[in-house]
Amino acid sequence: MNIFQSAQPSLLERSWLVVRYPYDVVRHPLDALLSVPALSFLLIPTFSSYSTSLNLLFFYVTWSTLILSNSPLKVEILGTLGIRVLFYLLPALGFLAFDTATPNLAVKVKEHGDAALPVGEEQGGRKGRWWKIALISTANVLLGVAIQSSVELLFTDVLHIRSALKVSTSLPMPWGIAIDLIRGLFLREILSYVFHRYALHHPDSPLTEYHIDWQHSITAPYTFVANYDHPLAYIVRVFLPTYLPALLFRFHLLTYHMYLAIVSLEETFAYSGYNVLPSGLILGGIARRQEKHLMGEGKGNYSCLGIVDYVAGTTLGEDVLEDVREEAENNHVRERVKGRAKGGGRKPKPRSRS
Repeated sequence: MNIFQSAQPSLLERSWLVVRYPYDVVRHPLDALLSVPALSFLLIPTFSSYSTSLNLLFFYVTWSTLILSNSPLKVEILGTLGIRVLFYLLPALGFLAFDTATPNLAVKVKEHGDAALPVGEEQGGRKGRWWKIALISTANVLLGVAIQSSVELLFTDVLHIRSALKVSTSLPMPWGIAIDLIRGLFLREILSYVFHRYALHHPDSPLTEYHIDWQHSITAPYTFVANYDHPLAYIVRVFLPTYLPALLFRFHLLTYHMYLAIVSLEETFAYSGYNVLPSGLILGGIARRQEKHLMGEGKGNYSCLGIVDYVAGTTLGEDVLEDVREEAENNHVRERVKGRAKGGGRKPKPRSRS
């Protein structure tokens, strides 16, 4: 027996660590940020002047050190929580602060004007339930992280099989990351349509009443509404369609964090209620379809991106192909304007004398 070998923590001790993670994030926020490998991947090139090869080498060393000096569960859960905080909760809090602190300015960039303000008259004013919606939305996000932690503990400590997500010192190849992201987002699109339509809007489903009474009680969306729902409805509508593809394809943790960042940003902007959104990502069409679903009593637009709705014929308003055409036309117009601007700045060539 090796007396110098450290004892492995029991299932009870690891479960207690999972419960303590939110507290550790508040107490040691730097550790939480360093546990987000995708963030390290972005920060290293930003704050260094080395070549791409050296940046990748530094990232590999950072990633390997992180994995070898911490338990895989801690890296996964703190990293997941960090992604959700950075790409969803903090932007949602910033948008909420903007809407509540400067309503006269915010109403000018809201698609539905005063009705879309969290403190608008139709939402109950400043004494309304905007703070409850923000609190429940945050609690649901933490619930999703807790379920993910429980799945990992079930796999590794109870069933004694490999972890749900791949956590290793090796890095995924760029092509492998792209393939996983595409098939993960595509499967999420299908699952979100099926679960949303048949589990939350079917008259025979026991969850329909919960979903209607909770999320569809909102008159107009703002970012915290994306994850505001009855906890059971949230698990079916948001968590399962997002987590099951990563579980089925067994994403590398780095890939999963990139995938989760994309999903979080989509939620942040699609439910923001703003009519000014980043162009080139078809976010405007996604946001309009989410608004029509929320404000149209759930009669269509069940999927996240609108692809399955287009195939199934359940699109309300403009479909995803119309968004692509509109975005292509806008890009073409912008390119023509830039071309004319560049052409207008050139000096005319002198004519040759005969």
